[in-house]
Amino acid sequence: MADELFEHETEQTMTREQAAQRLREIADQLSRHNEVRVDFEGRPVVAQVPDRVELEVELELGDESELEMSISW
Repeated sequence: MADELFEHETEQTMTREQAAQRLREIADQLSRHNEVRVDFEGRPVVAQVPDRVELEVELELGDESELEMSISW
């Protein structure tokens, strides 16, 4: 799958606490297993993450505020 583009995006409405828990789960996957797992059409998709990555954090404040984080490698 390395030569193929795989893109998966989800959007959910949840509480602030639920969003924080989901971020913790992703952070734990990165720090403990060097990977990130997402479910796609009932199957897990795993991305192996190298030791060094680029982290981008963007904050927009206005009528609709947004915090966007991106990890790339």
